[in-house]
Amino acid sequence: MSVYTAGAVFICIAAMASYLNYRFLKLPATIGLMVISLSVSLVMILLHVVGVDVESYADSFLSGVNFSETLMQGMLSFLLFAGALKINVNDLEKEKFIITLLATAGVVVSTFVVGTAMWLVFKLLTVNLPYLYCLLFGALISPTDPVAVLALLKTANAPKSIATKIAGESLFNDGIGVVVFITLLSLAAGGGHETGFGEVATLLVREALGGALFGLAVGYVAYLLLKDVDDYIVEVLITLALVVGGYALAMALHLSGPIAIVVAGLLIGNHGRRFAMSEHTRHHLDTFWELIDEILNAVLFVWIGLEVLILAFTVDALIAGLIAIPVVLAARLLNVWAAVSSLKLLRDFSKNAIAILTWGGLRGGISIALALTIPVGQMRDVILSITYVVVVFSILVQGLTIEKLIRRSA
Repeated sequence: MSVYTAGAVFICIAAMASYLNYRFLKLPATIGLMVISLSVSLVMILLHVVGVDVESYADSFLSGVNFSETLMQGMLSFLLFAGALKINVNDLEKEKFIITLLATAGVVVSTFVVGTAMWLVFKLLTVNLPYLYCLLFGALISPTDPVAVLALLKTANAPKSIATKIAGESLFNDGIGVVVFITLLSLAAGGGHETGFGEVATLLVREALGGALFGLAVGYVAYLLLKDVDDYIVEVLITLALVVGGYALAMALHLSGPIAIVVAGLLIGNHGRRFAMSEHTRHHLDTFWELIDEILNAVLFVWIGLEVLILAFTVDALIAGLIAIPVVLAARLLNVWAAVSSLKLLRDFSKNAIAILTWGGLRGGISIALALTIPVGQMRDVILSITYVVVVFSILVQGLTIEKLIRRSA
């Protein structure tokens, strides 16, 4: 199947789902699109049960498109840059300590808490999943998803300090989470004997710090180019080249592409916006990236809803997924409580900050994409099914109720 055909199908479905949501459901856009695509998937499954075989065609189509590669090597760079453009660095600087704690130590601690708890759950369910693979699940589900989080914050009306914490954490912790996941995946593939603590630490520093420095460098080059011209078409093209070329080069250098693009986006969205663009250019640049953000978000959440058609659910995996929901939330609560408690002497936190930060830490497409990179087999099927259950709950239940929690906390 050609890329054009796949893109055409997803955009058409996203456009129709957007129309139906706008006219009838009136839910936040990303949540509404996912509800509709999930409903379509369930209808196809029911039709298959009664003898109308439309599910196999959808299954064949979805199997022919690599969700993991499309998101991690294509869509993610655009979505991260569009999100980072809107973040005020001064606001981010005020929340730097809690963002750093949650995006680094929080991801690592959560990986082991969730992994260990789920290993015990699998033992009770008599599901044979090695401890290392349980840690893999912990690593892929621990980072909050920047795409889901930023989409949610558009409609949640969260206080600025809370919104900055959630958005800032989500923009950085997926880069750390990917590094932890890749390290554990290499251990699983090599039998757990080839990678030492020093190598893991070196990899984390190189990927995260190296990615940040690289993003600062390419962002500054783009800033100099933007400053030298006054033509919004040329300037939009420069930012587009920064995202595509910068992400590809970072990955080729074995640096964190997501962190590089976030740092570059913060530089362009703040320093570049203030000193290198006219008001006319700022308007067109913001419009362009907002459209990119909305279109890709629409396609992504429709895709997540349709992915249920190609998952191999079992009763044990479904039960484990339902148990994983409170386990993941408990690990999130533990991390947020520890971070807030340790920083209370340095600054004040808004009312119910722990509850809002815990409930607002959504999981999304990145977790599913990482699960799909696990080698094909029974262990991947189990992890993928559990991941999907947690992601759907996170987006639909947490996403739909976070605004009410924020209003009650005001």
